[in-house]
Amino acid sequence: MKLKKLIKDISINEIKGSKDVEITGISVNSKLVAPGHLFVAKKGHLDDGTKYIPEAVQAGAVAILTDLYDPSLEVTQIIDSQIAEKEALIAATFYQFPSNELFMIGITGTNGKTTTSFLVKYLLDQSGALSGLIGTIEYIIGTHRYSATRTTPDVISNHKMLRDMLNHHSKCCVMEVTSHALDQNRVEKIDFDVALFTNLTLDHLDYHGSIEKYAEAKAKLFDGLKKEATACINCDSPYSETMIKNCKAKIIRYGFSEKADLRASDIVLSPTGTSFNLIYQNKTYPVRVPLVGRYNVLNVLAAISALIAYGKSVESLLPIIKNFPQVLGRIEPVPNDLNLNIIVDFAHSDDALINVLECLNEFKKGRIITVFGCGGDRDRTKRPKMAAAAELHSDICIVTNDNPRSEDPTIIANEVISGFTKNNYLVELDRRLAIKKAIDLATADDIILIAGKGHETYQIFQHKTCEFDDRKVALEIIEEKLARV
Repeated sequence: MKLKKLIKDISINEIKGSKDVEITGISVNSKLVAPGHLFVAKKGHLDDGTKYIPEAVQAGAVAILTDLYDPSLEVTQIIDSQIAEKEALIAATFYQFPSNELFMIGITGTNGKTTTSFLVKYLLDQSGALSGLIGTIEYIIGTHRYSATRTTPDVISNHKMLRDMLNHHSKCCVMEVTSHALDQNRVEKIDFDVALFTNLTLDHLDYHGSIEKYAEAKAKLFDGLKKEATACINCDSPYSETMIKNCKAKIIRYGFSEKADLRASDIVLSPTGTSFNLIYQNKTYPVRVPLVGRYNVLNVLAAISALIAYGKSVESLLPIIKNFPQVLGRIEPVPNDLNLNIIVDFAHSDDALINVLECLNEFKKGRIITVFGCGGDRDRTKRPKMAAAAELHSDICIVTNDNPRSEDPTIIANEVISGFTKNNYLVELDRRLAIKKAIDLATADDIILIAGKGHETYQIFQHKTCEFDDRKVALEIIEEKLARV
């Protein structure tokens, strides 16, 4: 596409150089620039993209979107003070506004986004509406699956993936939308047909500064909905009304309370699944799902509400949902030759940890042994809260490394253990040894919860990233244990 065609309907402050250059792609990462690309030189929270302009030009960029003219450059410069806004417009234009051709479902909330997104995709696919997915674990485009680099990618990648989904005959897209993405305009010019709110608890205060700012960022997803769209809201959350304060769309409320349009009652929990009655429009439907835990009932209600907004009936969904497959790293059992009850879960906030542990306490015969840590360079206020949550619902806690990143693991652990009030914990910073200690302590009646990393297959330290999969490590330790017998 010629640059002059690309920016024809976009207001730009100034252009220096030829508008006749052919744009073959757009990139915000200089390492991904190919010949013919337009490079977006954007100042971020941690880095300044203008530093990488020479690298982008050397790689073949023929145009630069920047906020400051550089007379030394021999490529076309698109100069504007509102880089993020223009980046989104240019990306949407280049990829021909793909969200207008897809049924877009955006899911936001502190916890439950991933399970709900997989539920929604599964129900859509099984109902004959092939859908793509952008989320924490992976990106799914047609039959292709890619490991996710971050939950909600940059705005250029998002528009490109949406176009790729259409090229692979998708009708819908399910997208996890984080508060960071909303604050940084990563979903700008994406036209959502459904926005879904799971919940909001203390998290990411290192970035947002306060719970109120965190909620405001989440609410942007609902503020931008057109009146023909639908907002699916967990009405049991104290932040539900904050989400829809400026929302023009239709609203479906779901939850356990009487004010819910879609309500669950008579919940029966078991180690293999959950049964409940779903009440909608004065009708009661018996539901059985292979998901454990009361909080997963809310995820099921959320997914069904999104499918109702898509036009599906409750009756058509119930035979499908009972066969929903396991989501990686979400109360995921680790079958093993010692027949120990080992569970891996992504819970990395105190609220998520409480939810998982309350669920496991419903089924425990012996003790619960919880292995957990807290990530470095993240909200420090939740560290003692994680300890308090683990202590309240566990019999033994083992504090270890999560992803310490640039922080000193000992300092992180000390901030975690400041939240303990009893002496039912020990510290083992080597995560492999921590898991081994849990396995050595456990009997057949106990439950081992390895929390915090879930589906992740790596561990991030200050100067290196190592391969580390909680599930794989647990099985290796058990194999070593059996070999010594």
